[in-house]
Amino acid sequence: MSTYVYGITAVSHTLPEGLTGVGDPAREVRVLEAGELAAVVSDAPEDLRPKRRELLAHQNVLSEAGTGGCVLPMRFGSVAPDDNAVTAVLQERAEHYQERLAALDERVEYNIKATHVEEAVLHHVMAESPEIRSLAESNRSSGGGSYENKIQLGELVAAAVKDKEAEDARALESALEPAADAVSVGPESTGWLANISFLVPQDSAEEFLAAVERVRRELPHLEVRINGPLPPYSFVEPGPAEPAGAAAGGADAGLG
Repeated sequence: MSTYVYGITAVSHTLPEGLTGVGDPAREVRVLEAGELAAVVSDAPEDLRPKRRELLAHQNVLSEAGTGGCVLPMRFGSVAPDDNAVTAVLQERAEHYQERLAALDERVEYNIKATHVEEAVLHHVMAESPEIRSLAESNRSSGGGSYENKIQLGELVAAAVKDKEAEDARALESALEPAADAVSVGPESTGWLANISFLVPQDSAEEFLAAVERVRRELPHLEVRINGPLPPYSFVEPGPAEPAGAAAGGADAGLG
């Protein structure tokens, strides 16, 4: 039977009793040991899908397991062929996992996504570009402008907004990076100008959240969404399992 992997921890780590995970009925969570490392696993359901109930079950196992010490979280849908495949990888990559456990101990992830407030960013673009202001005024003066002039204005505005997105993404990262131990820039996605994860010491979380509030005040043309604290998904390399099917990606794993 395939093995579902929730995370990797130290062999000395003790799990809460009676912990259950994904599946219907929920599979019993158990531990596979290999040297100084252990994998938090269960049997893998055959029909696993990234439904909210399953995502929450995965998250709950990591939350409960994390109460006793650092756990390297695997993303939802991480499935290995069997128990032996999991322990084999733990043995092969023992040094790497032990280094990651030390680096991520007592640290959490905050994922920051940002978009532009449309009217506000257009105001910025107009204020910063004499060419756009001049063409817009010319079009207004001529009753809306010709078709070609409208197209030209639209292209200029779109290019300026794209440049502003890149500029603001850099500004957001620069403003928050000093309050974090590490930064991981997520993949580009439609609708977000920035998708950045920050590794933050648990005892510095308030400082990081205060930095986010300063960004909101200083860059009011941005709408900033924060998700966390989360297990540090973005700072763990792929583990002893591959995502099964349409696994939920992203730091928030669809739970936000």
